[in-house]
Amino acid sequence: MEIKDIEKLAELAKIELSETEKVILLKDLDGILGYVKQIESVDVPDVKENFIQKNIWREDELKIQEFSRDLIIDQFPDKQDDFVKVKKIL
Repeated sequence: MEIKDIEKLAELAKIELSETEKVILLKDLDGILGYVKQIESVDVPDVKENFIQKNIWREDELKIQEFSRDLIIDQFPDKQDDFVKVKKIL
């Protein structure tokens, strides 16, 4: 990785970094990527993938609910004459 890669990541993350922070982050990421390369080099030929995929949550149930204008208006946090009341924006 290079400083330009750190700058691109910061731009994508919408954060501002000083030059010192960029250098520190570059050093940290190089360490992380080095560790990942070390893990990738481990040979594990006898390991089987053993997992069971199942839904541990409730079964999906179809709930038919009729929507009406009054039902929706009743859920407004603040209302005035059947309208959503919001703060004034200047």
